[in-house]
Parts: sequence; structure tokens; C-alpha cells
Amino acid sequence: MEAFFTFIAKSSGLLVLFYCAYFLLLRKETFFNSNRWFLLAGLITSVVLPFVVYTKIVWVDPTPMPVMNYAAGYTPSINNSIAEESFEINWNYVALIIYGIGFLALIIKFATDFYSLNSVLKGKKIQQEADFKFIDIEENIAPFSYFDYIVYNSSLYSASELESILEHEKVHSDQNHTVDVIISRIFCVLFWFNPIIWLYKKAILQNLEFIADNEAAKKISDKKAYQYTLLKITTHETCVAITNHFYQSLIKKRIVMLNKNQSKKTNYWKYCTIIPALAAFVFLFQIEIIAQEKKETQQVSTAASDDVYKIEKTTTDQELKVISEKIKQKHDFDVAISNVKRNTDSELTAIKMNIKKGSHEVQTIEINGDEAIKSFDLVVSTDDDNVKKIGVVTDGEANDSMMLQDRVADVDEVDGPDVNDMHVAPPAPPAPPRIDIITPPAAPAFPGGSMPKLPTIDMSKMPKAPAPPANPRDKVAMANFEKDMAEFERKMEAFEPTLSAYEKQVDEIMSKHEAMYGKDMEKYEIAMEKFSVEMEKYGKYIEETVGRDMKEYEKSMKAYEKDMKAYEKEMKKMEKESKKS
Repeated sequence: MEAFFTFIAKSSGLLVLFYCAYFLLLRKETFFNSNRWFLLAGLITSVVLPFVVYTKIVWVDPTPMPVMNYAAGYTPSINNSIAEESFEINWNYVALIIYGIGFLALIIKFATDFYSLNSVLKGKKIQQEADFKFIDIEENIAPFSYFDYIVYNSSLYSASELESILEHEKVHSDQNHTVDVIISRIFCVLFWFNPIIWLYKKAILQNLEFIADNEAAKKISDKKAYQYTLLKITTHETCVAITNHFYQSLIKKRIVMLNKNQSKKTNYWKYCTIIPALAAFVFLFQIEIIAQEKKETQQVSTAASDDVYKIEKTTTDQELKVISEKIKQKHDFDVAISNVKRNTDSELTAIKMNIKKGSHEVQTIEINGDEAIKSFDLVVSTDDDNVKKIGVVTDGEANDSMMLQDRVADVDEVDGPDVNDMHVAPPAPPAPPRIDIITPPAAPAFPGGSMPKLPTIDMSKMPKAPAPPANPRDKVAMANFEKDMAEFERKMEAFEPTLSAYEKQVDEIMSKHEAMYGKDMEKYEIAMEKFSVEMEKYGKYIEETVGRDMKEYEKSMKAYEKDMKAYEKEMKKMEKESKKS
């Protein structure tokens, strides 16, 4: 469940990131098709990137094993009091339930919209023309397109108006804009709790209208008549969901974008601003650091005087008998082995060992279970006072069914030669050759800085568009309507804030940043060329120097192994002398 909430949080953050980039940098540009793919890429990235995790393994030194003091007593703690269970609310489940309710409600709404669309299309006469299917209906519904279906009411419009509407809807159908609408609806269902996704969906629908208006205006000779048609359609308020309908509430913005000059191609740099933001997201949230311990050979015995007897699941009865006899012979401990059980694979599943010193019981080890036992060692150690102790050391995880009683090994002093007088220092291994690392130069970062503030627009002072005449064939009314439209356009031009000064400031700032960045990149390229030359020299140096040192190291290792064998012989000789004495 925690992974699910983490995914939701990361996806929501990426949606916010793409929407802010679009709203602040791309919303006013006329790169409508590029904006379409940018917005769709944001949706796809928000669900794919959280699953892209880079795993970084950090090797750490192993945690030192605690020194086992067999002389320390083991006292099991028994807590007879039972804590009263307190009722706690699991807020994760509460959040999941709330999310599920919203998700289910929107799924039902989505299905209802599909049903309503199907009821509009069902049983209607279809007129096939090229790749489009035209449906002329009688209902007072705004014209819309759904994949290759184009639906309209021809009785509500003149021939020129209907031509403009059909050209607009053909663009929607030809470029498959319905796919964008459905995808945005699906994301609204998944991320309904995030207010940005609803703004994101609105931006997608608005941009699709910009695309259709731009392409339709190219095919229509009278652009002003097309704008009049936009205003006329505003009187239709009934629209079918999950479709591209001609009517949109943002008519004013569509008219403004139709009359706006094409954006400069140099402004394409704005799309690249999302790349460093995504890189920062990956470095901050998508790198999983896994710490692994360096492998070391575990040494069960820590001193030359320790004696280790390993008992594994495959240890036979004869081997158990030999271990018992050796412990008795060397250390005068009586080890009584009983309750030995094995499975069908002849593996030990149960064993009991009573360890005594004379008449005193030192320790009891009992393992009883259905599965094969895990390996453990019986360790007999001798401290500095020549006192022998016996204990149990497990290989990693202990047996779940192991029971230890009287973990203290109460033994007597055993007379023997002073081990310190016979101590022989082991040989030291040779050090491997040292290799110095050359660090490459760091790449320059693109200079940042604050951008000028966007001019504000007082929407309350926006002029109201004139209403079209009820009878479009009334020439006097149409003449008055054209005069009112001309006056409306003049007021709209005065109402629209001038962005030329703002764009000029942004261009000046970006040109300065690009100049600074270009100089830094030139220095960086020169440094990289020098680094490449140094790396070539370094490679030759490694081949000559380190190769020679490695041969010397191998010779030293062979000498070290030879010295170790001599050391082991000397230690065995000292062990025999200690037994004789």
C-alpha cells in the first residue's frame, strides 16, 4: 500500500511539473502541434518514470560480530503481563477508501457519458464521404466529432457557417483528437484528487481547439466569417462529453490565437526546460541506494587455542560419536547425545546434547523440529588464565527450535604450558599496488535567474461580444452586427496587454544566459580535450607501471602463501608439545 501511495505522489508531482512548464512558457506560443505532443508526453511520463529506478549498490564494511562471552549468564526474561490492545485508526486504509469512492464515482460518470454518446449515434442515418462519416441530427446539440464520426444539425446554420464547422471537425477527426480527450479523461479518473489534472485536461482540450481552428482557417478564405461562426455557436450550451465539439467556452482565447502572429522558431528552446527538471526528479527520487556488506570469511575460532566442532544437518551418527569422544579426550567434557531424529533424506531434524564436567551439568542443547537443522559449532576456548569454556556458535541465523539451558560453562582450570611463551606471529600479507584515479572536469550548469513578471489581465473589464441577429438573412441586422463586431474587435485589441516588451526582456535575458553558457561550454570542451590526452597517458602508465607492480605483487603473494604453510606447521608442532606437557 505504501508503494501505491508513493507512485500516486510521484505521478502527481510529474503532472504538476509538466503543467507548470506549459502554463508559464508554452501557453502563449503558436506551436500547437508541438504543445499537443508535449502535453501527452507529460501524461505518459507521469506513469512510466516512477517505475524507472536506478539501483546504486554501496559496499560497506560488515558489522562486527559481538564477542561471545560464554562465562556470562543467560537469564530468560518472562513478561507475565499482557498489554491491552488499543484501537488505532489505519489512515492508509482510510485514504484508500476515499480514493476508491472518488475513483468509482468517476468510472460511473465515464460509463454514463459513453452511454449518452451511443444514444445520440444509434439509429441515425450515416453519410460516408472519404474517411468521414457525417450524421445530420435534429437535436439542438453543438456540432462534435468522435473518431471518424462528425455530428451536426444543418437546420441551425447557413451554408457558409456549416462549411466552417465541418472543416473544423474534419481536423479533429483526421488527427484523432478523440484519443487525446479519452486519455485526459482516464487520467482525471486516476488522479481525481489532484486539482492540476483538471487544469491539465482543460489545457489539452483548449490546445486541440487551437489546432483545429488554425488548420480550418487555412482552408477557409474568409477568416472573419469563421470568427463570426465561433461567436454564433456560443449560444449552444448542450454538448456531448468525451467528444471534440465545436463549441468551447474559451471563444475569446480562440479568436485571439487565430489572429496572433506565428511564434519565432528560436522559442523552441522552451521545450528543453523540462529536461533538467526531469533529471533532478530522477536524481532525487528514483535512485535506490542498497548497502551491501563486503563478503568476509567468517572465522569461528578467534584464537589458536579454540577448538571447533561443526555439527550440520548431514552429520552422521558415527561422526557425532567421534565428536563426543574427541571432546572427552581433549577437554574432559562428557557429551551425551540423545533424541536424534532424521527425515527421509537422512538429515538431522532433532538432537539433544547434555554436556557435563565431572558430576556437574554444564549445558544442555536441544533442537526439535520438522525441518532440517541449521549448522552450528561447539566451541571449546581457553582464556588467558588457561580456563576452558564451551559454548555454541551458530552460522548466521539460529535454529528456531534450539533451546539452551545453563549457558554458563562452569569448568575447572586445566594445567598446561603458557601459550604466551610459545606465541608465533603470523606473516603479514603484501599490500596490492596503488592506482591513482584521474577526475574528469565537471560540466557547466545552465545559468539561472529570475524572469520578468508576466503582465496581468483584469478580466472584469473585458468587453462583451455582441449577440448575433436571430435571422442571419436580415441585411440591416447583419450590417449592425458587423459594426458591433468591428467595435468589439477594436476594444479587444485595446484590452489585450502588449507582450512585446515582456518577450523582449525574456529574449535579452536568455541571449545573455546562452552567451555565458556557450563560453563555459567552450572552456569545458578544452578541458575535456586535455583530459582525453591525460587519459591516454594514464592508460600507458597503467600498462607499464601497474602491470609491473602486479607481477611483483603475485610473487609476494606466492612467498606469503609459502610462509603461511610454514606458520601452520609451526603452530601444529606447538599444539603437539602443549598436549604432551
